[in-house]
Amino acid sequence: MVGAYARHVENQPLPHSSPRTAAFFDLDKTVIAKSSTLTFSKSFYQGGLINRRAVLRTAYTQFIFLAGGADHDQMERMREYLSALCKGWNVQQVREIVAEALHDLIDPIIYDEAASLIEAHHTAGRDVVIVSTSGAEVVEPIGEMLGADRVVATRMVVGEDGCFTGEIDYYAYGPTKAEAVRELAESEGYDLARCYAYSDSATDIPMLEAVGHPHAVNPDRALRREAIAREWPVLVFNRPVRLKQRLPGLSMPPRPALIAAAAVGAAAVTAGLVWYAGRRRAGALAAITSA
Repeated sequence: MVGAYARHVENQPLPHSSPRTAAFFDLDKTVIAKSSTLTFSKSFYQGGLINRRAVLRTAYTQFIFLAGGADHDQMERMREYLSALCKGWNVQQVREIVAEALHDLIDPIIYDEAASLIEAHHTAGRDVVIVSTSGAEVVEPIGEMLGADRVVATRMVVGEDGCFTGEIDYYAYGPTKAEAVRELAESEGYDLARCYAYSDSATDIPMLEAVGHPHAVNPDRALRREAIAREWPVLVFNRPVRLKQRLPGLSMPPRPALIAAAAVGAAAVTAGLVWYAGRRRAGALAAITSA
């Protein structure tokens, strides 16, 4: 698996005179093992934002999401449900709940293989960008935890009272993700032909098509078919490990310049979406960072 992966990866770190490059990661089921937004449902219940019935419904939605991914129609229904659910939520309260529960809920479900890839891309001189359909209030703290340089996420409208109106200002989904990637490439000077992208869902095919090195990670059936037809590497992530347990003394410190990218940030409550594996972390790391 690692050897096949290495053949598809440009190993040599970029010289300073070369165009900048980046690695774009979907979040849900690509970097973490669950839906980032739905993972916080119990915490939102404890904070008085949702009732027990909503907790049960989000648990069921999480199960469906994990069992087989979500197609476009399912994602649309999830978006509508969660947008209506969060109407009236106080944004500051959401941020406080996420901050308080972040390490207990998210740290244990970060894929060890994904964390290794993020480290390897940074070592090779590439920016790391998280591109997620989930909301900024959830995605940005996770991005900081992972050491990401930038975050692209869904943004919901906030009223003058500091609460979500239930309307979506920016939806980071499908073709919109690809547009955000191209806009970042324009503003940051990324050479997309030398950039990488990772996702588990066929809905992210436009984002994968936008870069020179697309990777299907634990892909759904539609993405697997597409990846095989296009000869894209198919990777498997299966080791969620707390960051502090990954290697002695080798945790991922937050990078100081986390930037919420162009019009992209957002509600702790739009639907999440979308996960690499190698059997040996050292092999995956070497595949990216050494010629």
